[in-house]
Amino acid sequence: MINALLLVGSLILIFGAALFAYSFFGKAGLYAVTTIATITANIEALIMVRAFGMEQTLGNVFFAVTFLITDILSETEGKKEANRAVGIGIFTSVFFILISQSWMLYTPSENDWVMPSISAVFSNTPRMMISSLVVYAISQIVDVQLYHIWWKLTEKRCGDKRKFLWIRNNGSTLISQILNTALFTLMAFLGIYDFGTLISIMLSSYVIFIVTSICDTPAVYIARMIKERKDRKIQVNRV
Repeated sequence: MINALLLVGSLILIFGAALFAYSFFGKAGLYAVTTIATITANIEALIMVRAFGMEQTLGNVFFAVTFLITDILSETEGKKEANRAVGIGIFTSVFFILISQSWMLYTPSENDWVMPSISAVFSNTPRMMISSLVVYAISQIVDVQLYHIWWKLTEKRCGDKRKFLWIRNNGSTLISQILNTALFTLMAFLGIYDFGTLISIMLSSYVIFIVTSICDTPAVYIARMIKERKDRKIQVNRV
């Protein structure tokens, strides 16, 4: 029960932080959250927990916020800025892999006490992080493309660019998350866990992503309201 409550609390905190960052710092705030989420998710993906009757990696929630961020940017700032967030995430992953692995090359002093723990965690992360990097790049690029494909379809059908945000948001995220879930589980855990556990991880991860996708839809609406409010203030100041 405590794990489930913590996951729900984490989801509220992280999504709230993304909206707070966008409200006060604009797209730069979302880029910062992307960087934090990418690093944190790569580490948290090593931790397995059981919540809601399912076994899952702890990094699912932080990975989910990266999809929220690209959807917010697609909706409010445009496709170019959403793709820029993806690029920032890829750069962050590559940079963090190089830095964290360089730690293993140092010879610790006789007074060091933390290196064994650091080694125990980060000596296993190259595969995880490389898997995360490849899957992140593929799924996020697909997510951004699908968002704008859905947008064109809904706008063409109803003649209104604002309508059906929930379709483009969920339609892009739920499809790209299938790729994210299947590819990451196989690349990161194949040969480590048995087939039954792999299927369990895939199913539980996708269930979590379905829930987070539904939950992030109100956040995208709020972000659009934030953007429109800022635009109105700019117009009033110009007058």
